[in-house]
Amino acid sequence: MTTAPEHVVVVGASLAGLRAVEAARRAGFEGRITLIGDEPHLPYDRPPLSKDFLDGVEGVGDPMLTSEQNLAELGVTVRLGAAAERLDVAGRTVTVGGEKISYDALLLATGSVPRALPGVEDIAGVHMLRGLDDARGLRSAFDDASRVVVVGAGFIGSEIASAARKRGREVTVIEALPTPLVRAVGSASAGAALSALHERNGTTLLCGTGVDGLETVDGHVTAVRLADGRRIPADAVVVGIGVTPATGWLADSGLEIDDGIVVDEHLRAAPGVWAAGDVARWMSPDFASLMRLEHWTNAAEMGAHAMTNILDESASKPYRHIPYFWSDWYGHRIQFAGIPIGEPVVVTGSWDSDEFAALYREGDRFMGVLTLNRRADIMKYRALIGRGGSWAEAIEFAASRRQPTSASA
Repeated sequence: MTTAPEHVVVVGASLAGLRAVEAARRAGFEGRITLIGDEPHLPYDRPPLSKDFLDGVEGVGDPMLTSEQNLAELGVTVRLGAAAERLDVAGRTVTVGGEKISYDALLLATGSVPRALPGVEDIAGVHMLRGLDDARGLRSAFDDASRVVVVGAGFIGSEIASAARKRGREVTVIEALPTPLVRAVGSASAGAALSALHERNGTTLLCGTGVDGLETVDGHVTAVRLADGRRIPADAVVVGIGVTPATGWLADSGLEIDDGIVVDEHLRAAPGVWAAGDVARWMSPDFASLMRLEHWTNAAEMGAHAMTNILDESASKPYRHIPYFWSDWYGHRIQFAGIPIGEPVVVTGSWDSDEFAALYREGDRFMGVLTLNRRADIMKYRALIGRGGSWAEAIEFAASRRQPTSASA
């Protein structure tokens, strides 16, 4: 066993960062831990920001993951409201607010940042969902707006559209691709099946066109002009066109940056430096490829695993993770496990129903599963993928799960 570091610095007061801190203390680490975050808030849960938090449900408050008291009990020095500015790998220092902080081991968990729509920065009524403050502003905007336009029909954009419809707003979703979600779920048929939930719940979905510009009165948005010439009236516009890893400050660090911080299967980026969560692109031993995931489950598990490897590098283990995510639209639960390879085969329900399971394969290997309102099935499928299960095994399990909706919800 190697000597544990005396001072561990975690950059990113995120889910991955918090789980790493908790894992260190749970493992008995008694050294110093410093947690650095660019927002003024303690770590909070991000999935509710585009779900229950926007719904205006009574009693739903800020989704905090911890408290000052909890972090004090963990013996963590917390520095919030100041972004990391520079990393010196050779000197083992990270610069925050102009101050160099020395570390023995560094975990980077800075997450990702939303892509912006050019030229709309100074227009009132235009929103992005970066974090808690944005979600607060958007929830307030939904109180006053009657017509909401969402740019981007991905999972986040669709959750926002669902929340706006639940508030009784007139909602239009704009998507540049002919069919939404193809990159995420691997096929046009799957993307179309999920996107149909919009129309079935009163949301207008316009695909195959981009945004040409916004119209304003007195500096406030009044309409969205589309590339095909159409004009969509709007009191509030929400931009949800994807995210990029938060790596800009690492440009001169010497770390390998390629759609995130490239790490090995042990999550190590360089001597003394590890990465976890949305920002990390790691070599997956399960799929023999580099992967970067923007999923809650991955961030939580990866943060804890990275810290375990940091504390005893000589006994470090590869990070194994079968991707899993969920999304809630209009009271429906969408879930995915594995990776979307090839054309999925529907084995339960049908594409045009409110309940289905569709399986993905590569040769004889079972690779992924997409479900709508099949909550009881998804983790069993995920475990089968993790065991390297065959297509025949997946089909056999699907046959055993064909039962009425009431038993599968």
